[in-house]
Amino acid sequence: MAMIEFSVVPIGTKSASVSQYVAQAINIVKKYEGQIQYELTPMGTIIEGDLDLGMEIVMKVHKDLFSDEVKRVVTNIKIDDRRDKDLTLAGKMKSVMEKIK
Repeated sequence: MAMIEFSVVPIGTKSASVSQYVAQAINIVKKYEGQIQYELTPMGTIIEGDLDLGMEIVMKVHKDLFSDEVKRVVTNIKIDDRRDKDLTLAGKMKSVMEKIK
């Protein structure tokens, strides 16, 4: 199982606010509920699940943001792909919290 953290930034929009594009991205991610877990954070979105499916979702989000207004999109991706044991968002958080004194 993999974790993919990604953020998309539309370039050249009429407003400095990007919340409408974040909402558009999350609406795409939500279509995959049941196949993946996800968490929206202030700086991006984290997908937990199959690596190939996760990358498919990120590519769909990236391509979907292009419009008449948006001619350029920058997508940042971080992948944590662990194969020796299951990797979960909750498990990673729990491991760190147990070590905090």
